[in-house]
Amino acid sequence: MKSFREELWFELPTRRAFVNITGQLENCLQKSGIQEGLLLCNAMHITASVFINDDERGLHEDLERWLEKLAPEHPHSQYRHNVGEDNADAHLKRTIMGREVVVAVTAGRLDLGPWEQIFYGEFDGKRRKRILVKIVGE
Repeated sequence: MKSFREELWFELPTRRAFVNITGQLENCLQKSGIQEGLLLCNAMHITASVFINDDERGLHEDLERWLEKLAPEHPHSQYRHNVGEDNADAHLKRTIMGREVVVAVTAGRLDLGPWEQIFYGEFDGKRRKRILVKIVGE
């Protein structure tokens, strides 16, 4: 069994964003040489997420609006966590959207459904963050 590890780094100019990372993960898979196995991709920061969904702008706008209703950024004073910080909403949004994805690797390709894409979700941006890519298999 082989194992491959890589970190992808992001520094987004906005507080919140969704970035399609499917192509970057496919590049990692190519570099790994693994044909059959599993790919794990997880956010290494508690205010960011990795998730699978459709790459459709309207859906992303709906997700943003929905998350903001569930955990609004303002007023910052509504959160006990926001003592010297202003990112309690980002922690909650990450909890809702999840930490990681695991995708099957079949015949050297990510085994995704027809519309599935993998995204990095940023909820407290404007600083450097990373995600871990770990691929195991043969």
